[in-house]
Amino acid sequence: MNSNNDITIPFQVDLTNCDREPIHIPGSIQPHGILLALKEADLTILQVSNNIFNFFGLHPEELLNQPLHKLIESEQVHLLQDCLSQENLSFVNPIEFTIKSGDKTIHFDGIVHRSHQVLILELEPAFSEKDNAFFRFYHLVKLAMSKLQGAATVTKLSQILAKEIKKITGFDRVMIYRLDDDWNGIVIAEEKPEYLTAYLGLHYPASDIPHQARQLYSQNWLRLIPDAGYQSAAIVPINNPETEQPLDLSMSVLRSVSPLHVEYMHNMGVKASMSISIMKNKKLWGLIACHHQSPKYIPYEIRNACEFLGQMTSLELGTKEDSEDSEYKITLKSVHSKLIEFMSAEKNFIEGLINYEPNLLNLVNAQGAAVCFSGEYFTVGNTPEKQDLQDLVEWLYQNLREDIFYTDALSQVYPQAEKFRDVASGLMTFSFSKTQKNYVLWFRPEVVRTINWGGNPNKPVEVTANGGLRLSPRKSFELWKEIVQFKSRPWKSCEVDAALELRSAIIGVVLRKADELAQLNIELERSNHELDAFAYIASHDLKEPLRGIHNYSNFLIEDYGQTINDEGKEKLRTLIRLTQRMEDLIDSLLYFSRLGRVDLSMQQTDFNGVVRRSLDLLSARIEEMQVEIRIPRPLPTVYCDRVQVGEVFNNLIANAIKYNDKAKKWIEIGYIDHPNPPVIFYVRDNGIGIREKHFEAIFRIFKRLHGLSKYGGGTGAGLTITKKIVERHGGKIWVESAYGEGSTFYFTLQEVD
Repeated sequence: MNSNNDITIPFQVDLTNCDREPIHIPGSIQPHGILLALKEADLTILQVSNNIFNFFGLHPEELLNQPLHKLIESEQVHLLQDCLSQENLSFVNPIEFTIKSGDKTIHFDGIVHRSHQVLILELEPAFSEKDNAFFRFYHLVKLAMSKLQGAATVTKLSQILAKEIKKITGFDRVMIYRLDDDWNGIVIAEEKPEYLTAYLGLHYPASDIPHQARQLYSQNWLRLIPDAGYQSAAIVPINNPETEQPLDLSMSVLRSVSPLHVEYMHNMGVKASMSISIMKNKKLWGLIACHHQSPKYIPYEIRNACEFLGQMTSLELGTKEDSEDSEYKITLKSVHSKLIEFMSAEKNFIEGLINYEPNLLNLVNAQGAAVCFSGEYFTVGNTPEKQDLQDLVEWLYQNLREDIFYTDALSQVYPQAEKFRDVASGLMTFSFSKTQKNYVLWFRPEVVRTINWGGNPNKPVEVTANGGLRLSPRKSFELWKEIVQFKSRPWKSCEVDAALELRSAIIGVVLRKADELAQLNIELERSNHELDAFAYIASHDLKEPLRGIHNYSNFLIEDYGQTINDEGKEKLRTLIRLTQRMEDLIDSLLYFSRLGRVDLSMQQTDFNGVVRRSLDLLSARIEEMQVEIRIPRPLPTVYCDRVQVGEVFNNLIANAIKYNDKAKKWIEIGYIDHPNPPVIFYVRDNGIGIREKHFEAIFRIFKRLHGLSKYGGGTGAGLTITKKIVERHGGKIWVESAYGEGSTFYFTLQEVD
């Protein structure tokens, strides 16, 4: 439903041709500079822009296939060759060139980059008084940076950035333009004179910046159009002789502009523009958009300063956005911890999610939630009817492939949702089983709201003289209001993160309890299939993003080490340590979950050989810690699974080494004679001991009595695995300990009478 200025197009129009426009290979440049394509090996000129005559009185044909020194003096050619030794050529730009043309001497800024197999050199007439300009803009940038770092919020940061960029460049209007998940934009900050129409708060459709343009903004952070009324200078020849392809100008500073974009600028009354990309997590977050009502050239040094501010803003963004929701995130963390506690306390983990306060709703600020598990539906708050839930879950099962799915406009992807829009216009959901229809779903109701667009967001269609259709940029940028229906409040990124953390926790809880359920469940085979599915999720869906976080954190330290301060580096190192610990926890959890499904390989086993192999495995740690190993008498032969019992000794001996703070450490391995089977084995130490109140807790998975950094770390899964192996042999394990004096772990491989 639209209000004023409503425009209706009574037929469908394909807008995708804008997204297919090859703007990276326009075959021409803006004429305020010159472009040369060179063979890097010998700097032979392969292509040249045909406006070179305007600068030097030379026709392109006079330079093609000629060495560069025909245009530039040999001394300056050698300077360029020295610069080419740099792997990243952006560090050497601009290169100062002085080129004689008849009686004139022209100073140029040379900007060089590589494009596939070709070296591209662009020459722009240089800004005068370079030395003074450097110091002037150095102080402006330094002042701007101090103000940006002092901004508390993204809004404040954006306002400061717009003001400082306007001060540095002198553009009439500077806007900070933020993109949403659908690539629509909104002006969140603006600096302009009073006589210009305000664009602050206006929204702009994704079609204003087509897909391929967003790609170029992500690659090339700054784009200048000094005069939208320019006549482009063609590149001669059109195709590069080396590649037989048009020259890729993605990284060019002179690249000619799409005619549609020029028309768009004309419609806005803009003669010159400059845009600077703002990136977050390697994704285009928004733009610094600068407009001027008359032609305006910005020298390379000033553009460099502005690009630097854009890069610094990109680094600041993550911190600012995170801090804005810091209090809310703390609340979500608290809710998450409570839900874990409730799930662990209940026999049916789902009751822990919905029967207490806080519950599932509080985790993501939803108005309704449902858990679908083994064909049953458990709900809390306002949710669709059961049949609607079943249909929705079936649709998710057929279509959902991601770890998590969320939308604030469910009816756009699932039209049946229109009938229950009052409870579920917004949906966030995840599956915790790859093979079963097991889902957690959250719902938000419709929130009808008004969006202020900068002109009609529907791109107009013009009818040409011959009756054909022509897509053109919007001509009006006046306020155009749209009433938005069938949409809920959007989901915040921290809410999505909270849901993913709960998914991991549910997988862990289900894995932990699955073996107990399998022993009581008649359908043992079905339960084991479910466990395999959970193990698959844990190994693939959890470990892969962890590796990505680990690797990208290392990349950040390696690639941006000079940019990130010490505090930032330390945070990245902490992140790397945390991802490694999480992967260790997942590995331990997977190993524990598999124990109950792997058949035991029972055989008569000499325990002396088992213990000897364990001691060999741990020999380096034994020598390092100077531990005395005592075996009072030879150990007996027992009927058991040799490999798994070896794991029991590995864990018990390793713990005895680790948790010992005595100057003289010793470990004793032996057994106690018993009139009736089974034999009681023990591993005794003179270590730190355990308080009696923890005797049972130490066998729970991931239960640690000490901080992660104390006593060599670890996941807290070793004793749980040990207990599992012993119980699978029909035995039991227990501990006796005197705190501060030492511990003795006893175990049997058959139940003691």
